[in-house]
Amino acid sequence: MTVPRPGRILIATIVAGVGCLGAKAEDLSSYSGAGLYRAYCASCHGVDAQGDGPVASSLKVEVPDLTGIARRQRGQFPTDRIRKIIDGRMTVPPHGTREMPVWGQAFRAAGAPQSQDETQVQHLIDLLVAYLQSIQRE
Repeated sequence: MTVPRPGRILIATIVAGVGCLGAKAEDLSSYSGAGLYRAYCASCHGVDAQGDGPVASSLKVEVPDLTGIARRQRGQFPTDRIRKIIDGRMTVPPHGTREMPVWGQAFRAAGAPQSQDETQVQHLIDLLVAYLQSIQRE
């Protein structure tokens, strides 16, 4: 049975939401960049970060291949831009809606509020950025 497009979008939203809810129940301080990627990104971007995760086909936009970020930027990995995309809290509303979850908020909500201060949130984002930089292909 094929699920109609609106149903697939709802399923994708629920799956992404479950990932955010899971973040509230655990301490993320022991995660590596690869571990964070598997927990929060692989469902859309795929285990190998090539945009082919199990949720990708349900989304309205094409999920990018994260192993080609530097290649698409003439060999330079745009660290600051990638940090802002992952964080997601500083998007400019006139530029349209955001398809990707706002991981800065999800990481801030993770664990006990006092243990996940802004320094910890930025550290988690740094780990993800470093991981993405490490998987770049030419």
